[in-house]
Amino acid sequence: MSADAIKSIGEAEEEARKARIYAQEKAALLVIEAEKAGQETVEATLARAELEIADLGRLSDQKAREEAVELASWAANRQATLRARAEGRLDKAAELIVERILAL
Repeated sequence: MSADAIKSIGEAEEEARKARIYAQEKAALLVIEAEKAGQETVEATLARAELEIADLGRLSDQKAREEAVELASWAANRQATLRARAEGRLDKAAELIVERILAL
């Protein structure tokens, strides 16, 4: 083999070694960038999720208040109905008591 051929092979090997090192460094940088982008995506997703949870909490509180008002209204109506019935029966009970007392 001639000296030129040996020199060419050595240069090619050196270039291949440098290219391999460059590729490894580039790959390491790409991994770091991908991890950073992934972390940013996770953080953004968590922030959106926290906002959605807060919104859902507000909506559920509002819904609970509306249902409590509706239930209180229903209970007040029911109470008024029962009171009216009881008052009507009270008059009848008083009449029966008076009749029995007079019957003695």
